[in-house]
Amino acid sequence: MPFNIIDGKKISQEIKDEVKAEVLKLNERNIFPTLAVIIVGDDPASKIYVKNKKKTCEATGIKSVSFELPEQTSQDEVLELVEKLNKDNTVSGILVQLPLPKHIDEEKIILAIDPKKDVDCFHPYNVGLLSIGKPSFLPGTPAGVIELLKRSGISIAGKNSVVIGRSNIVGKPMSALLMAENATVTTCHSKTRDLKKVTREAEILVAAMGKPKFITADMVMDGAVVIDVGIHRLDGSKKIYGDVDYENVCEKTSYITPVPLRCLSNDHCHAYAKLFKSRAD
Repeated sequence: MPFNIIDGKKISQEIKDEVKAEVLKLNERNIFPTLAVIIVGDDPASKIYVKNKKKTCEATGIKSVSFELPEQTSQDEVLELVEKLNKDNTVSGILVQLPLPKHIDEEKIILAIDPKKDVDCFHPYNVGLLSIGKPSFLPGTPAGVIELLKRSGISIAGKNSVVIGRSNIVGKPMSALLMAENATVTTCHSKTRDLKKVTREAEILVAAMGKPKFITADMVMDGAVVIDVGIHRLDGSKKIYGDVDYENVCEKTSYITPVPLRCLSNDHCHAYAKLFKSRAD
């Protein structure tokens, strides 16, 4: 079956261009969006994510300031920094890179962030707004998936959509955003019975369970749209794998994403700029 590879790189550039134009309009009104990023420790993946976010901010005109703290930084010190940034009127948004070291309670840090600056949409206040369809912020990765679908000309309304994974960061908000687009959504997880039967009924399948090459060809409906959020390296290999066994699944799909996705971190900045603009208005 012929299939289309969703061009995340092209969509990424479209988003960057749109955000840059929005930020320039804000600058003309002496409004300078600023993102503060806090990272604690030396987790390699976290450092890459933060580097990419800073790079995207620079490309779109959003100012970014980073606070790279040593592994031994105490919880109180992180809370003190968050509170300082909450009160800083020059800081538009705050992002604390997860995971944090084990001695720091992630929930306490998230709760400490001013909901009006919670650009990751992790604070319970913003999660609640998302759940009733009135979001202040959009969670970056799930919002990026919606952008991928829409900008690829894929209709979402009415489609049987399956999300595999129920994390607070991707799975749950992904289901909420698909439902907001009028999809019929099923959320699967480790306790789901007969998972293969459920996934084979999915017209749109989003894999976000964090297990490399978990989704195999026999789990996918012919002509399905498959979005793979996973990023993994196996056995020290430099090659990146996703949650989907791409080589064997792609032939069954109508659309599929490459690994890794390209536009998701950029969508954070898309969301930031839109929010800063709406507040200025």
